[in-house]
Amino acid sequence: MVHCCTVRVMALSMADLCGADRELVSCGALLHDLGRCRDMGMRHAVIGADMAKELGLSDDLAEIIRRHIGAGIDPEEAQELGLPPGDYFPRTLEQKVVAHADNLTSDNRLVSCRVTVDKLISRSRYSGAERIEMLHLELSKLCGQDLDLLVASLGNHPELQGPCKGLER
Repeated sequence: MVHCCTVRVMALSMADLCGADRELVSCGALLHDLGRCRDMGMRHAVIGADMAKELGLSDDLAEIIRRHIGAGIDPEEAQELGLPPGDYFPRTLEQKVVAHADNLTSDNRLVSCRVTVDKLISRSRYSGAERIEMLHLELSKLCGQDLDLLVASLGNHPELQGPCKGLER
């Protein structure tokens, strides 16, 4: 739960800078890992999107959940990871913001883009690392600053806000 709340802090900060829909980003950040209650692997994104639809949540929110993994997964990687065929690339601004806020959150702490990229490189996931770097550059440009500076200003353990305020770390 604290992970999702930390993603929310980063995602809302990014949304404020780039003009993304705050409410959709907030809900997407809080629910992006909904499927983890049933699967701890990459399938959690698909499972979570299906759960969101079953709960009657909007298609926009379900797509944020489905597309939040990394900076997108191509069909070959999807097959390797056991995902159903489909498009897993974040397309809308809100999908990109939540996906990248998650990329910049490791467990319950904010980290630089380099930390995430290096982790993928150590697992020989070179194309994923490159996509995260490209998404970082795209969103940094839209936000008007390098998002690593935003991470630094928020701190590794930012103050949780809204429905997350007061949660233990």
